[in-house]
Amino acid sequence: MASVTYDHVFKRFGDFIAVNDLNIHIEDKEFLVLVGPSGCGKTTALRCLAGLEEISDGRVLIGDTVVNDVPPKDRDIAMVFQSYALYPHMTVFDNMAFGLKLRKVPREEIKRRVEEAAQILGIEKLLKRKPRELSGGQRQRVAVGRAIVREPKVFLFDEPLSNLDAKLRVQTRAEISKLHQRLQTTFIYVTHDQVEAMTMASRIAVMNKGVLQQLDTPQHLYDSPANQFVAGFIGSPSMNFFSARLRKDGNKLFVDAGAFSVQIPEDRVGPYMPFVDKQVVFGIRPEDIYNPQFLPPGIHAAQIEARVEVTELMGNEIFLYLVAGDHNFVARVDPRTRFAIGDKVALTFNMDKFHIFDSASNPENPPAIR
Repeated sequence: MASVTYDHVFKRFGDFIAVNDLNIHIEDKEFLVLVGPSGCGKTTALRCLAGLEEISDGRVLIGDTVVNDVPPKDRDIAMVFQSYALYPHMTVFDNMAFGLKLRKVPREEIKRRVEEAAQILGIEKLLKRKPRELSGGQRQRVAVGRAIVREPKVFLFDEPLSNLDAKLRVQTRAEISKLHQRLQTTFIYVTHDQVEAMTMASRIAVMNKGVLQQLDTPQHLYDSPANQFVAGFIGSPSMNFFSARLRKDGNKLFVDAGAFSVQIPEDRVGPYMPFVDKQVVFGIRPEDIYNPQFLPPGIHAAQIEARVEVTELMGNEIFLYLVAGDHNFVARVDPRTRFAIGDKVALTFNMDKFHIFDSASNPENPPAIR
């Protein structure tokens, strides 16, 4: 078992910086998820840890050992790739045992490790089959089993569920979470799917353009995003953003988005007063926009008007795609709502759950105002 540290790690490909001054300390037995859009540097960061990419600057440590110059085979890690990479001519048993045989592990020890891993993953009845006789989910379990038998200090997962269908992804991510609890080993997991990140991680590292944007627990990322990129990436559907200006009227402070104006609760105006008459980005999540008929009690409510463009009935909720002036946004409302396409409707913002970002200081990725 071991901690992992990225200490000012850079990875350059010519003039392109794929990983830019990455600093993360991952505790022993932690489940850390690296998440971000395609090309953000998350897989490159994982490959630098695995030794599959040589870092340009900085240090990578496993435990207290700097592993920059340690060959991949000696780093005591095991990696599960997006591709199952199983040998088609070998049985499941032989695929799982292959790495141990290369290391000349005794035959009885190989048998013990493979059978134990197969039992953990529920594939003990598949050990005599060939990969072509397995479903996608079963092949993925074999690939995970091949990593488990190594008994490594650190497990690395590079988008292992992306080849599975939606139902199987949900099932398999639950199995990986249970596996982490059972093995009590450090897991580092790469995905572009923020739902996977939110449901599996003890902490999430959000990356964009090679730069770490925020490192925090799933709930804190959701509740207190550091900037507009994190706010838009975490949550599904993603947060709504409105270009706006902060306007003071007497002792009251308003967010003026042109098509609508909403009051900031008096107990929350403090951090925003220095930004009066300045351009900002106002953010609110779809789940914090309500049909006024089904408003929860005890919230600071602000009502606006919008036109319904599209409705999506999901069974337990309805997604409304709306327009207010030049603004397009999404609301996630009670399934009893009976709005129709083209209706001009009243909606209520929960002003206990809004976010404001300082677009003046960084127009590309405004930081949150706290």
